[in-house]
Amino acid sequence: MKTLIVDGETGSVIGKSVENYGLIEGLPPGHKEQDPQVWIDAFRKTVREALSKSGADPRSIRAIGVSGQQHGFVSLDEKGRVIRPAKLWNDTSTARECKYLTRKLGGMGKVIRLIGNPFLPGYTAPKILWLKRNEPKNYARLKHVLLPHDYLNYYLTGNMVMEYGDASGTAIMDVRRRVWCKKVIDAIDPELESKLPPLQGSDKPAGVIRKEIAEEFGFRDDVIISAGGGDNMMGAIGTGNIREGIVTASFGTSGTIYAYSETPVVDPKGEIAAFCDSTNAWLPLLCTMNVTVATEYVRELFNMTYDDLTRAVEEAPVGANGLLLIPYFEGERTPNVPEGTGVFYGLNSKTFNKQNIARSAMEGVTLGMNYGLNRMRELGIKPKEIRLTGGGSKNRAWRQIAADIFNTEVVCIKVDEGAAYGAALQAMWCYLNHIGSKTSIGEICDRFVQLDESTRLSPKASNVEIYKELQELHNFVSKSLRESFKIHRSYLDKHVS
Repeated sequence: MKTLIVDGETGSVIGKSVENYGLIEGLPPGHKEQDPQVWIDAFRKTVREALSKSGADPRSIRAIGVSGQQHGFVSLDEKGRVIRPAKLWNDTSTARECKYLTRKLGGMGKVIRLIGNPFLPGYTAPKILWLKRNEPKNYARLKHVLLPHDYLNYYLTGNMVMEYGDASGTAIMDVRRRVWCKKVIDAIDPELESKLPPLQGSDKPAGVIRKEIAEEFGFRDDVIISAGGGDNMMGAIGTGNIREGIVTASFGTSGTIYAYSETPVVDPKGEIAAFCDSTNAWLPLLCTMNVTVATEYVRELFNMTYDDLTRAVEEAPVGANGLLLIPYFEGERTPNVPEGTGVFYGLNSKTFNKQNIARSAMEGVTLGMNYGLNRMRELGIKPKEIRLTGGGSKNRAWRQIAADIFNTEVVCIKVDEGAAYGAALQAMWCYLNHIGSKTSIGEICDRFVQLDESTRLSPKASNVEIYKELQELHNFVSKSLRESFKIHRSYLDKHVS
């Protein structure tokens, strides 16, 4: 949980607090869950700390924007109480439910024509069906379906609503028309329709802060809670990705690449997510589930500091002497390989050292992201500049690898607070519109989102050619392993708890 206090005049972050929390431990392979109460506890703690650090008068707060992890299924009973822990975006336990829903609705092609996206294990729809099949008593109590950021909005306002951007990641909403899809609902449970919240535009407030919350923090009782959105949608705003030609690449635990579009971008192959953004436009997006997780594994394995890791990468040649990482440690989403695991391909006496392994980790995850970027190009996205964010973007060696593999200029943002900063800018937009000061989100981003030109790097032609060859090999090895991954997952399910 990250809370920022942002000055509405300068866009400066004047207060910041971060609280970390983990997953519920001891779950079977593929299951990733959190108790929503930890989000509330972290919110309360970080708001107090950020306010204290900022020195701002709590009564000067005018609006709050919430960014949250996408796709998570928060199940509530008739009194608005959490029924069970939330299944998260990286939960891959719903592969069977995805197959069932896809068959039920006539195959992947028909599903994509219906809603714009296929059913993937990370999305919300199969999680709901999973609950119905595996925990019928809990499902019988289900009265309200929310996403993580919606749940925090509900805590703050008492209102249950869902904005188009985050809703587009449920695989229940038709992204072209921005309405709930009745055929998908009926395939899960005809009674589900009454449990889904109303949909709304991104420039509309979710509500006004509840009196008891305002009193707890010393806020005014008219603080606006903006629509908020998913972390990727808020990350787009926070990096100024609100015009065509700009692409954002996030190098965090997972990896995402997304672009702004005035019209829906639907991938008939289902590899690129056809999301709405949180400015009332669209956000074609790819997600890979393993990025800095790979470099962290390597760093910990060889007991390296971050500087040690960078030196090791720079000491290895471009292409790591042919050592290739297929980085599907937690399964993979783009391409869709939920049973996948990590594979080092090309280990031999020359490559079995920390330098090549470290470089292949950075290259492997970036090649994985580039697989999706190439598909976005095929769908008409034309990146002129890629704005990097996330922990991996702070590493100069990795930035050069990204520029070379993406074959596009890359640059970082001066205020690299990602989705949290985007949520603050969206809250500002919502507040200004609410008080009658008509301002576009583009004007706000142009004013406050600044590029760090010292980080700008261009692709090196000789490296680009090497990585084009490695990309082909990466794609081939990945496809060749698909059936092996399934057999291996079956073994894990039987013998590894």
